[in-house]
Amino acid sequence: MSWDALYSSAFDKVRGNIGKVGGVLLAYNTNIDAIKYLDSADLERRIGDIGKGEVLRYSEELPEKITSLEHLFGGILWSVRHGKAAELFVESCRVRFYMKRWGWDELRMGGQVGIMANLLGGVYGVPVIAHVPQLSRLQAELFKDGPIYVPKAEDGKLMLVHPKDFAGDEENCVHYIYEFPRGFRVFDFEAPRENRFIGSADDYNPNVYIRPEFRDYFGEIASKARLAIISGLQALTKENYGEPLEILRGHLETLNKRDIPVHLEFAFTPDETVRKALVEVLGMFHSVGLNEVELASIMDVLGEKALAEKLLSHDPVDPITVTEAMLKLAEKTGVKRIHFHTYGYYLALTEYRGDFVRDALLFAALAAAAKAKLGDVGRIDDVAKAMDVPVNERAKPVGEALVKEYSMKKGVAEVNSYQLAFVPTKIVARPRSTVGIGDTISSSAFVGEFALL
Repeated sequence: MSWDALYSSAFDKVRGNIGKVGGVLLAYNTNIDAIKYLDSADLERRIGDIGKGEVLRYSEELPEKITSLEHLFGGILWSVRHGKAAELFVESCRVRFYMKRWGWDELRMGGQVGIMANLLGGVYGVPVIAHVPQLSRLQAELFKDGPIYVPKAEDGKLMLVHPKDFAGDEENCVHYIYEFPRGFRVFDFEAPRENRFIGSADDYNPNVYIRPEFRDYFGEIASKARLAIISGLQALTKENYGEPLEILRGHLETLNKRDIPVHLEFAFTPDETVRKALVEVLGMFHSVGLNEVELASIMDVLGEKALAEKLLSHDPVDPITVTEAMLKLAEKTGVKRIHFHTYGYYLALTEYRGDFVRDALLFAALAAAAKAKLGDVGRIDDVAKAMDVPVNERAKPVGEALVKEYSMKKGVAEVNSYQLAFVPTKIVARPRSTVGIGDTISSSAFVGEFALL
């Protein structure tokens, strides 16, 4: 069977069953994305105004946070040079004011929770309960119609209402996203692929602010969920991670007692102390999703520095190295499912077996291609509009390597005591946007698995 046939079959299976998935709890980060499409001449002029030499220094190694304009522009250049996404907290008020004056081209729903809520609830029709740190009028308007709910407490009772019916006017949490296409040139650098750099300029998400409703009524909220996805922990630091991690542990204990599978969407986490702490609690999760930069950063804190370097030394990243790293992560933490996504292909290492794991990855890849092609997916049938996007040819040697190493058949193989699933993705030559594609991939694959079960 060809990959196109497998794609078509997987879409039909998930579409026919996704309505059977129960409620999905999403926590903790939601924000407003202010998207700026970078212009080469404008970027070079701005860097020249503040000093090219210092900016270039930070383009080689990312700082832990942004405290100067040199950090901001160095981070943007780092993403352009590597064609990789990065997100850093903007601590400096001066830099925040500069970004606000620089402006944006459009405003969109942001934060992993916000993007996943709009996809799962607004597109797939799966009921979701979302944690929204600050529910401003603008934030509420960015939510799609559909079974999307936020908790609201009145007279000691918990209610679930659509964000537009919350009737609050809290602060705007804005993240500035600087997008660039493949081939984007600035100075002597050329982007090997399209991507973006994110400057997080709000004080709620980076500190993982937990709303009172989630603190006081979490048991009742959890009783209405069948699955959960946790995200937004990436900006924590060794100075502020203690309380949020303690709350996270409590939430995970409640979810585990109810046998609710929980997925951790792992994003690039600059602080090594926080990374170590997240690895320590990873065994409380059913699943984790990450890319090569994030997997390498975890290998680094596990003491696998050579493996971490190998993960970042090839493009596309070597699947045998990825599998070796996933095996080490699974064996050291006990997490049952590891979903690896990179440009061109996805892998899933699971304790359990079945073609449904591969099919869920295929559905996720199709959804990601549809989002890249259309900019926004309005309904689940729009996902099928990506069927005409070609399967990535560069993934062919990746598949051949997996067949040779693990005797893989139709994207599925036995590796040690685990199952390894592989799919080549569909690549949109000129995507409308890259923002939210990773969240589309991870939530579609995780929820898609349970739809197929």
